[in-house]
Amino acid sequence: MKVSELRELNSAELAAKVATMEKDLFMLKFKHGIRQLDNTAKLSSLKKDIARVKTVIMQQKHNG
Repeated sequence: MKVSELRELNSAELAAKVATMEKDLFMLKFKHGIRQLDNTAKLSSLKKDIARVKTVIMQQKHNG
């Protein structure tokens, strides 16, 4: 997910995206715990995507 795409979204859409991503992260962590996760790289990439979205949200709050 590119930052330029995220900057085009409004804060409500970004908040919804963070909520769904955090739910997905929880499910991935659960699968990883019971050894059913095939691609463990998804965990780190999803964490980074969540951080990107949260960064854009904070930038929008500071810029008005």
